[in-house]
Amino acid sequence: MALSSSIAQFRRILRVPSSSSSSLLKWNIPFSQNRRSSSFLDDMDTSDKNPPPLTTPKLFISGLSRLTTDEKLKAAFEPYGQLLEAKVITDRISGRSKGFGFVSYATIEDAEKARAGMNAKFLDGWVIFVDPAKPREPRRSPPPPANPYEDGIRSNKTIGWCG
Repeated sequence: MALSSSIAQFRRILRVPSSSSSSLLKWNIPFSQNRRSSSFLDDMDTSDKNPPPLTTPKLFISGLSRLTTDEKLKAAFEPYGQLLEAKVITDRISGRSKGFGFVSYATIEDAEKARAGMNAKFLDGWVIFVDPAKPREPRRSPPPPANPYEDGIRSNKTIGWCG
């Protein structure tokens, strides 16, 4: 009985008529049957279907497996033209792939064919992405160390007799 009285109090607070059906509340939320559900693919930009032409024969390959080697990368990209270099960037300590690499072709046309043929394809079980390589940005040099004596105080000089 306590439950029915609390339901009645709840209905009074929300000003719900007591003659409603057995459920506590009926929410009338309009829902259009014509409404398309949003998906990730609908929200994606379609400009990638016609990428701009390449300006360099060097390509950046991302999404590589940690087990991908230079030889595997070279074998995957050789069918598209005269390959000059295939380099997987590796960790200095472990020697494993960092997940990206570069390939260089003799001509921009060969690089275009490779980009069209290998973009979003599987290599070593991972989907790879092929993009034009950008020039490496110069690293900023670290700031010079501050001179500890520029304020005129030497902090580590022994004062007095030690011995």
